[in-house]
This record gives sequence, C-alpha cells and structure tokens, in this order.
Amino acid sequence: MAQETLPERSPAEGAGARAGGGAAPERPGRAARLGARLRRGGRAGWARTLPAAAAGPAMWLAFPPFDLTPLAPAGVALLTLALRGLTARTGAWLGFVCGAAFFIPVLEGIGNIGPDAWIGLALVQALYFLPLGAGIALVTRLPGWPVWTAALWIAEELIRGRVPFGGFPWARLAFSQTATPLTPYASWGGAPLVTFLTALVGGLLAYGAVAAHRAYRAHRARTGDDGPSPGPWRTLLPAAAALAGIAAVVGGGALIPTPVSGRPVTVAVIQGDVPRIGLDWQGQRKAVLNNHVRVTRELAARVRAGEVARPELVVWPENASDLDPYSDPEAYNAIDAAVKDVGVPVLVGALTDTPDGEQVENRGIVWDPKSGPGDYYVKRHPVPFGEYLPFRDVLTKLITRFERIPRDFAKGTRSGVMRLGPVTVGDVICFEVAYDKEVRDVSAGNLLVVQTNNATYGRTSLPPQQIAMSRLRAVEHGRTILVAATSGISAIVAPDGRVVDRSREFVPDIQVATVPARTSTTPADRLGAAPEWVLAALALGALCAAAWAPARRTSTGGNRAGGGTAGSNEGN
Repeated sequence: MAQETLPERSPAEGAGARAGGGAAPERPGRAARLGARLRRGGRAGWARTLPAAAAGPAMWLAFPPFDLTPLAPAGVALLTLALRGLTARTGAWLGFVCGAAFFIPVLEGIGNIGPDAWIGLALVQALYFLPLGAGIALVTRLPGWPVWTAALWIAEELIRGRVPFGGFPWARLAFSQTATPLTPYASWGGAPLVTFLTALVGGLLAYGAVAAHRAYRAHRARTGDDGPSPGPWRTLLPAAAALAGIAAVVGGGALIPTPVSGRPVTVAVIQGDVPRIGLDWQGQRKAVLNNHVRVTRELAARVRAGEVARPELVVWPENASDLDPYSDPEAYNAIDAAVKDVGVPVLVGALTDTPDGEQVENRGIVWDPKSGPGDYYVKRHPVPFGEYLPFRDVLTKLITRFERIPRDFAKGTRSGVMRLGPVTVGDVICFEVAYDKEVRDVSAGNLLVVQTNNATYGRTSLPPQQIAMSRLRAVEHGRTILVAATSGISAIVAPDGRVVDRSREFVPDIQVATVPARTSTTPADRLGAAPEWVLAALALGALCAAAWAPARRTSTGGNRAGGGTAGSNEGN
C-alpha cells in the first residue's frame, strides 16, 4: 500500500486561491485529521497486525510437545511480511505483539510457579522483539533482505541470551529444529547457525510470496488495460530463485555427516521420582533421596540377576539429594551404600552448604564406591529469581513467594569436565544446557551430562523442550548426552541426535545403554562463538546501511525526482 498522507492542495490550487483573492480553505482540526488517518489506515493496520500476531503461535507450535517444525520458518515469514516496508516505530510495536503471542504460550510451564511470574517473564522476553521488529522493518528496504532479516534473529538471540543477569536463551529458533534437515548444521556453527538458517528459510518464503504477488500483478496488467509488462517467465524468476534457495538450505543439511561411532561404554541413568508435584516437591527432601537410593539398589539387583548389562558409570539427577552429604551423616551413608551396591562411580546431584554457611552450592559430585565423594562441579549459572535473588531486600518485602529462597546459590568458577569411571564427562546442570558457552566449555568430555530437576514444571512443555535442546547439543558437539531428571524427562541421546531411551514423567526409571564415547571435535567446537558474533555484526551492518540509504536518497534529491520514500514500498 502507498504511504498514507493527508490530502493537500496542489501548488496551482494555492496560487489560484491567492490570485483570486479568495480565502484559503480552513485547515481541519487535529482531531479531524487523526480521525481521517485512522479511517484510511485502520484496515491496513489490521492487515499488518493480524499476521504479526499469528506469527507468534505459529512459531510456538514448532516447539515441543507439538513439534510442527515447519511452522518456525512459516512464522518468521509471516512476521517479515507484516513488517516489510513499515517504519521502524511501527515495526517495533508489531514485533512486540509477535513476541508476546509467542512467549506467553511457549513459556506456559512457568505458570506452575504463578501466573504473575509466567506472564511477567513472557512479556519481558517479548521486549527483545521490539528492536527485532524495528530492524526487520528497516532492512527489508535493502536488496537481499532475507539474509539481513535472518541475521537480525541472531542479534536478538545474542542479546536475549546474555542481558540481564546472564540472559534467558530459552525458546531460540534453533531449539525448534532438533530433528529436521537443518539439525546437522549445528555441528558446523552451533545453535546460532541453525537459528540463522531457520530464519533464512522464513525470509526466503516471504521473498517468494512477494515475488509471486508481483508476478500475479504483472499477469493482471498483461491481460488488462494497464499497459505492457514483462514476459510471463521473467516475472516468476524471483519466486523460483527463492524456492531454489530454500531447497539448497534444506538439502545441504542432508549432506553433512553426523557421528555415530566411538569407544563403547555402558551407562545407566537413574530417575528416582519425587513425592509431590509442583513447588512443594521439596517438602520431602529425604523421600527424594531415598527414591534415588532405592532405584539405584534396584539397578544393582537387576545387574546381579543378569537382567541388564553392568554399567561402567551411573548418573543421578540434579537435587537427587537436597540433604548435604558432607554434613548429614545419614545422607552420606545412604548414598555411599547405594554406590557400593552398584559397584561403579555415580555422579550424584546434591545441594551442599558453602564453607561459611551463607550460600548453597548446586553440585554434581563424583562418588566412587571405594573412595567416596571426590571431584565435583558447581553450577555456574544459577537461575535468577529462582536460585538467587537480585535486589533481595526490596523484592522480599514486595513478593512473599521469594521467602522460598532464604539463601542464594553460589556460582561455580570452573567447567564440569570430570573423570567418571572409564571416561571423562562434561557436566551441565538444568537450564545451563540452553547456553552455548556452558555446554561448549565441557565438550572436551567423552560424554556430556545434563543433570536436571523438572519437578516444578512437570507435565508442561518445558521438560520436552529441554530434551530438544539436549538433542541439538549432541549433534553440535558430536557427543552422547545423558539427561538425568528427578521426575522426568530423562533420556539417553546419541551423538547424531537420536533418542536411544526416554522416560515418562513422575515414574521411577532405569535406563541402561551402551553408547559411543568420543574424543574428536566438531567445526562448531573449533569455531566457538565466532559464527554468532559474525552474523550479529552482519545484522548491525545491514541496519547501518538501511539507515544510511534514505539519508543518501534525500541528499541526492531522489525523493524530489520521484524516487519515493522507503515507506512508499508497503505492500509491494
């Protein structure tokens, strides 16, 4: 649609009025001008707002548990079409609308904490779509805009995953593509490259739709009375090029090999379950420990009976013991007896006190059947407002729920690469799996481990979303991943992203499998964070070019010569 302006008198009309001595027509009042603008623009506004709002649910349905993965690029395409040709201000607002419509359903599991926490977090995350929407509106003025719009998604995720309080990188586009033809790209450029290509496919879909619409208009012009137009095949070339680009991106993933070999090692994952669902599961800390001790002893009995292979290592989940085994003799003895019974090292998730007693450490402890507790990893990225409380003095007075966090969790200072039986493991705890750096730092381990406690978010979309992240990390680093959860979902994921075994929620479970332990590194390991920063820099460069182009056109008189403004391209 053309840029909307209020009707003005032509210079000739103004001159005629002055020459004739007649009085100029009275200028409409501000309210009348605003009403006229709304009447003319209301329909166009809804034509942009509805696709932007629909883009959010479309992307949400691409994530677990729905796994309608093609809807992620489709949602990107809807948002891009809604924003194309708008001003940055309008683009920012529609970006926020899309963000809210996306994050509210995708983070519904936070509602188990409280509706205020859920909606508040979702709206805060939607704020990151303000600059994304503004940026897309600007860069769609440039040639090759599908590439620049895809780069903007990387910039948005880079900032959202770091600011503030270390960021919240949940629900990145890449995490919707963990079992698709785009998944193998993770081994080349990690999650950022998968996000970029997902958004690029969406941008190419939008470009193809625009090109098809132009071809249709050209056909109408050719068959009507609107004058000459290009030949039929020439008008379809841009749309065909967009489809070819999509095919190249999707088909290219199939050419990337994913690893499946490695030194075989037999592993076991224990899910002991919790006595209660929701926030109150912690009310029976001893019962949670006893559950994991009992299930480990059951594993030992089944090994002796020849029902399952003898594992070479065992993994317990995060918070399997909320009783500090270093200071609680009963907890120590229970864990030690279970480890001795199974006869192999166990990675035990436990909460322990810091030496000064003022903070808590979320640890993964290597527990040997002969020597007891040894090496350990302390979670480096505790959850803000969940495991530690910023602005404690103020917030505890305003929100009584924060009294559930009487002490802050300490932050670990080193990576979780540790020896566990015959191999080294790289340990991350809970939502650290969403952070590129935390997982990359432990990718030197022969196996990767995710110790997690999802009891608070049980039977929501968050546990399956976390499994999806683990599947992408397995491909990204070429490693088997062992996911141990107190209440589920626990899983064993092969280096090519296949799920070897997977538990149900809120049931005890024992998983035993022989998996490859690997030492080779992927290109993503070697490149590190470079792809993300390069693509984000590309987005910044595109924004600068888009901002400079209108200024250049104005300075050269392009608009006066009939070049129009960027806004005049709306709907083309």
